[in-house]
Amino acid sequence: MPQVLTYGIPADMQQGLRPGMRAEVSLGRNKQYAGVIARLHNDRPEAYEVKPVRSIIDDEPVVNDTQLKFWQWITHYYMAAPGEVMQAALPAHLKLMGETRLQWLPKDGAVYEWSDEAFLAAEALELRSELTMSELRGIVGIRYVAQVLNELLEQQVILINDTLEQSYRPKTERIITLAAAYKEEQAMIALFDELARAPRQLDLIMAYTELAHKNKVVRQHDLLQRANAGAAQIKALTDKGVFLISEVEIGRLQYTGTEEIKAIEFTPAQQVAYNELDKGLEEKDVALLHGVTGSGKTLLYIRKIKECIAQGKQAIFLLPEIGLTTQLVSRLYAYFGEELGVYHSRFSNNERVEIWQKVQQGKYKIIAGPRSALWLPYNEVGLIIVDEEHDVSYKQRDPAPRFHARDAAVYLASLHNAKVILGSATPSVETLFNAAQGKYAQVSLRERYLGVNMPSIEIVNAKSLETMRQQNIKLLTPELQQAMQDTLTKKKQIILFQNRRGYAPFQLCTACGWVPHCKNCAVSLTYHKSTDKMHCHYCGLRSPVITICPACGGNRLVSKSYGTEKIEEEVQQLFPKARVARMDVDSMRGKKNLSELLEQLDKQKIDVLVGTQMVVKGLDFAQVALVGILSADSLLSYPDFRVNERAFQLMEQVSGRAGRMDGAGRVIIQAYNLTHPVLHWVQAHDVKAFYETEIKYREQFAYPPYTRLIKIIFRHRDEPKAIHAAAQMAQALNTIEGIQVQGPVPALVARVRNQYIQEVWIKCPRDTRLLDKVKTFLKAQRSTITAQRGNTSLQVLFDVDPVG
Repeated sequence: MPQVLTYGIPADMQQGLRPGMRAEVSLGRNKQYAGVIARLHNDRPEAYEVKPVRSIIDDEPVVNDTQLKFWQWITHYYMAAPGEVMQAALPAHLKLMGETRLQWLPKDGAVYEWSDEAFLAAEALELRSELTMSELRGIVGIRYVAQVLNELLEQQVILINDTLEQSYRPKTERIITLAAAYKEEQAMIALFDELARAPRQLDLIMAYTELAHKNKVVRQHDLLQRANAGAAQIKALTDKGVFLISEVEIGRLQYTGTEEIKAIEFTPAQQVAYNELDKGLEEKDVALLHGVTGSGKTLLYIRKIKECIAQGKQAIFLLPEIGLTTQLVSRLYAYFGEELGVYHSRFSNNERVEIWQKVQQGKYKIIAGPRSALWLPYNEVGLIIVDEEHDVSYKQRDPAPRFHARDAAVYLASLHNAKVILGSATPSVETLFNAAQGKYAQVSLRERYLGVNMPSIEIVNAKSLETMRQQNIKLLTPELQQAMQDTLTKKKQIILFQNRRGYAPFQLCTACGWVPHCKNCAVSLTYHKSTDKMHCHYCGLRSPVITICPACGGNRLVSKSYGTEKIEEEVQQLFPKARVARMDVDSMRGKKNLSELLEQLDKQKIDVLVGTQMVVKGLDFAQVALVGILSADSLLSYPDFRVNERAFQLMEQVSGRAGRMDGAGRVIIQAYNLTHPVLHWVQAHDVKAFYETEIKYREQFAYPPYTRLIKIIFRHRDEPKAIHAAAQMAQALNTIEGIQVQGPVPALVARVRNQYIQEVWIKCPRDTRLLDKVKTFLKAQRSTITAQRGNTSLQVLFDVDPVG
């Protein structure tokens, strides 16, 4: 919903009512929802008649006061609707909605006379036993709904049920206990004699005795397995009064670790950095921990988390991707055991509710996860760690709220009076700027763990690939091939990085220049060899491979450029004995695909890993000795003001995967433009030189961190309407003094899912009052534009602090 709604609280429900509880409310025709109570007040709205709350769902709030304040800030700062924030924050099974249902309850043997319309409804009810009101409308038509409903009620054949149903179901388990009468030794001896002729039941009793001696409780599953028996034998003993069966609620998320909790041991460099971090957090609420790749920042985080927990507070450990969570969690369990909880989208809806409840009850002292971990109901947070704080994955793109988890974490910490540590080997320009301005404390960790050397970086001229064409080698330069051969001989592992998935990013007719495009989006189709189909990476369309050009009728279609699938194929061609794996969105779709791949890497069952930016995200494998960056030029030519920052971060981060254990790491970067300054900053691991150059251009051209950006997105199936609406918004914005308005312009991908996209960009000085004024104006102008005739399907979206 775009705004909060006011409902009346009946007098008998008012006692003990608090914000954060869920209430059952009616909205629209025959729809029931669970709404979260945001505020209690006595201000009757004048614009609409107040409906009463139907019931209060909870005895205690499911959302606490601090969360509600956090939601409110996200709503205001990122220009989101309250309903969008609630939708993102609450697990699905806490968001209840229902619809009036008609249950079929005819009298036995009765014969009914119906009108034609009511006959259709009665027949459907007889077949299905239950219909929703919307299904009834679909069967009989809107015009006859009231008439049919009256007929069904008059004949007393339906029961109307309009209650909400809880989606969450606790997991239960059957526990077997011995009846009290058989706990005496004499009674057990008599039972053994009695069951002498029923050997299967006797086996069950013997197995029960053994399990009861070992464990506090005996689970039915374990008992059946131990005795190799079936449910029939359990039932027979229950009917005889020997066994009692009870359903006991258990958690879906059981900690099964048995290892001892590890102690933390710092190197001298880590101890110095830790002392500086301690001092910095005494003076500032936020500290930047700038540590080179492989410097052991995680150990510093763990020590700070332990201190936080010792004070009786909770800690949040944010990671940019689920993939990082998988590898890090196994390390964190060794230090925190069952006090650690993990939260991300690959958990089931029921599991997410249980994590929510455990955080609320204080059972989890530390939560690790991506940006969604910020939404949990923490009681008192003492520390938030944002690891790899530069990563663009912290920014939510679609759907709203389009918030940045790093910035939101800083605000959430302020609500709890907590401290924040931002960690990275390649901090974002904004974070480095805040540290330079004295807003954040800054701590540096300049050497790798145990003094291990940084990897050596070689920049190789990709023109040497031209000499390899005759051998059908198109992607790996001779230098990279030789380095791979040397690495494989030493039984070490290799990572090859290319930020494009698929086999060939596009096909081209060499006769007329035609390129196959998606029919729904303004992008070329990518060929995927794994499916032997052309894919659109924006709308998901799949179409057969084209062999004849529809424009000229020729058959001279060739694949251009290359993705991870083609690299994987070429590596297997060059090194047939090497075990090659691929890590990209296509190969990691399953719930356990990623964890299984990481386990194989760890056990050295993979020699060469080919991947997109997923391989950049802080993976830590001791045996990786070589990293190849196959196309640096593609990273450096993206049309965005942050292109140098992104390219520097990606190349520096992927380079950091090499030689983390012994310092014998090697990185080979293939490029055509060998003079690009970013390549030399990466080669020297020189963050300072990169930042000093980049910040000058940001100031000169008025880009963040010197300004705030707001992107306004217009989507419509009719391109002229999207253009007109964007032009109207830009014209209105030009009346505001002190801001720069750019556009309207087509988006980089100007059509997605048959929606044409126009953009207007605003540069606003770092002035909170002016920014609030612009936001208020934008919302009002959106209402004006969307209310115009013909604009009902126009979408106007706001993205505050966009990242691309």
